[in-house]
Amino acid sequence: MNIQNAVVLVTGANRGIGLAFARQLLARGARKVYAAARDPSTVALAGVEALQLDVTSVEQVQVAARQASDVTLVINNAGIAQPGGFLAEDSDAVTRRVFETNFFGVLNMSKAFAPVLKANGGGALLNVLSVVSWFNAGELAAYSASKSAAWSLTNALRYELAGQKTQVLGLHMGYVDTDLTRGFDVPKTSADEIVQRALDGLEAGADEVLADEITQQVKQGLTAPRPAYLPQVQ
Repeated sequence: MNIQNAVVLVTGANRGIGLAFARQLLARGARKVYAAARDPSTVALAGVEALQLDVTSVEQVQVAARQASDVTLVINNAGIAQPGGFLAEDSDAVTRRVFETNFFGVLNMSKAFAPVLKANGGGALLNVLSVVSWFNAGELAAYSASKSAAWSLTNALRYELAGQKTQVLGLHMGYVDTDLTRGFDVPKTSADEIVQRALDGLEAGADEVLADEITQQVKQGLTAPRPAYLPQVQ
């Protein structure tokens, strides 16, 4: 995938990682960047084309696919999170709400834009995942589960879209310094660093980008005698 002259759609592009993607895509010479958000008036970045899009709405996604029929790269970035475990009283409602955006939103976008990418030569699909695709410690139980499901979806899409020559990249990272993690007192990586590594990997033809040290450690730990997804004995 070559960013130069690409036409890109970024979901959740009004802030955080999505905004960083939009900025760097323009800087790398993308011909057009659709900055999608539920409220397009919140898109303040100059040089992008704001697009109203709630990824949980199949109808809005289909409209977006018609409006952005020239897209060659789709970045599924939109996501939500809520602290809490699966035994919390409201966990059913929380899990359904989180999955609607983090899993079904990606599925909706992938189904609607796969034919668009095919018509435009194949292009690429970049899904923003997480280090918690591989473990769930319960603090962000629904979010972690949704990212695990989105990782599996990404892996399946890689096979399903191979025939139309669509590159599928999964982006994994730990805590990123955005509004989503404002309440967490933990080390964080800047959104710009994460996006730079993601786009470098995309242009290098990667299938997966492990964008920070903690993610690389966890992935390596999946094959340890006591895998990283199990509670670690102190």
